[in-house]
Amino acid sequence: MNGIQLQRRLYKQYGRLAGRVGLPHSFTRPVDPLHPMQPAPYAQQPASFNQEFRYARPNKYATPTWNGVFDGTPCKVGDYITGPSGTFFIAAMQQALPILVVDCNRTISILRETRADGFGQLPYGGDTPDIEQPLMAGWPASVLQGPKGEKNETGLPGDVRTPWWAILLPAWPTVTIRTSDIIADDLGRRYIVSSAELTDLGWRLTATQKQV
Repeated sequence: MNGIQLQRRLYKQYGRLAGRVGLPHSFTRPVDPLHPMQPAPYAQQPASFNQEFRYARPNKYATPTWNGVFDGTPCKVGDYITGPSGTFFIAAMQQALPILVVDCNRTISILRETRADGFGQLPYGGDTPDIEQPLMAGWPASVLQGPKGEKNETGLPGDVRTPWWAILLPAWPTVTIRTSDIIADDLGRRYIVSSAELTDLGWRLTATQKQV
């Protein structure tokens, strides 16, 4: 038996386990950075999610990653899973290891400012919605509170710290997220990307919440 056959057998075993303990979920593969959830699901199958395969430890705060238990044979990294357990994206399918998925609690869009080029007197040069170009739109992602907040520059007694956020989402091959890109979520909050790290698990971003 070679590595490919072993991996296929392992995924089939996951599928059998999910058939016993899992619930029906839909599997979707994005084909467009601006409409990632529009394609019809390519698979419907039972799936289960856990922190350890004994199903003895619950998830905790600030832990967006889970083990995915389902037949991974038709799946690829970056696929979305939706169903009674919530919405997840597949972050890693490493050889002979559990399938790693990320729990998505928000839907976000990545925007970039586009400014006019020219010399001399120009109109207002700050960020406005009409000069923001969408790079990725409508992507389920993990948006969790970061470890600190940024002190307000005015320093008034009633001021609170500007919150930081840790954001995980799949990578798209033609999109590179940069520092200062803007993120908008389904709650109407806006963020500015402070750092963007492309890993083999997808994008890992830190962002500060933008004052409106």
